[in-house]
Amino acid sequence: MDPIYVTKPYLPPFEEVSPLLRQIWDRKILTNSGPNHQLLEADLIRYLGIKNISLFSNGTLALLVALKSLRLVGEVITTPFTFIATANSICWNNLIPVFADIDPITFNLDPVDVEKRINSNTCAILPVHCYGNPCDVKAFEALGENYNLPVVYDASHAFGVEIDNESILNFGEFSTLSFHATKVFNTFEGGAVVSPNLSVKKRLDRLKNFGFVSESVVASNGINAKMSEFSAALGLCQLNYVDKCIKMRRNIAKVYCELLAGVNWLSLPCYPENIFHNTAYFPVRVGLDAFGMRDSLVEHMKEVFEVYPRKYFYPLVYDFPYFSGYHDKERYPLPNATKAAAEVICLPIYPDLSESDISRVVESITSFRC
Repeated sequence: MDPIYVTKPYLPPFEEVSPLLRQIWDRKILTNSGPNHQLLEADLIRYLGIKNISLFSNGTLALLVALKSLRLVGEVITTPFTFIATANSICWNNLIPVFADIDPITFNLDPVDVEKRINSNTCAILPVHCYGNPCDVKAFEALGENYNLPVVYDASHAFGVEIDNESILNFGEFSTLSFHATKVFNTFEGGAVVSPNLSVKKRLDRLKNFGFVSESVVASNGINAKMSEFSAALGLCQLNYVDKCIKMRRNIAKVYCELLAGVNWLSLPCYPENIFHNTAYFPVRVGLDAFGMRDSLVEHMKEVFEVYPRKYFYPLVYDFPYFSGYHDKERYPLPNATKAAAEVICLPIYPDLSESDISRVVESITSFRC
């Protein structure tokens, strides 16, 4: 039997992409905000219901440049339950990551715990919409206003997500997106920063292009982070299918919830009615009272059924050697994040997952004996 991995990138029909590739060959414009780049920005603004967007070569550079544009100095409060790129972007800006605990239900940064860590050195708050679950944006907006701190959202998982019929990307100083191959919407590699006004977008666009204001004037310490015309061309085609892909993901999540509802040692995700979820991931908690049970289940799924879930996110960011010096676990224990890292796995979910594949994933779990 073929292995079932946690995700598989969706690609549009090649015959729809090839005319755009022919245009690139004919125009000989490969980068530097070419026609495809400009079209994709315009289409994403319409699709996502946002004001401005700047395309980047990947999501990590999008976040790095967004932080750079704010000219911050000091500490940035963020979550340890995230992909390593979130913290990397902080450190690459010579800023200090400060880790706060998460909410045990949404897995998002807890605004109450964040407020406990705000001090005179705090310069920003960086929440993550973990698994596409919206953060408590009202609470974070209030914290930002009360303490005069910018709030930058890592929305890598949250393409197309809405709360109360509004794009989750419209909150905060910035929201950053990833268009990596594993994401709901991919451009092979890519990313973006959603910004509130045109002047901020122009600054971001300068920073991603070496800091150039004109051909002979460099106004800031920029970097090369531009999206290529190839990636933009794929994105233009992908937008025609993203609604279909999200619908298929939501259907798979519904089937998982129905078939796994009777597994009493498994805690399933919940989807509030006021949130339009993209089901970018399907996280479950394993054995709420049995330490180490998660790892045994994962090995069973792999060895017996060739099903490959992922332990997102394990280890916690501050357990990686480079970041270990940034957090005193004994003085500031983060129990919710620690427990989630020991218990959560993400099950395979992607549009091409067949009914037989879903059945195999479910059987790999239900056949496990605690």
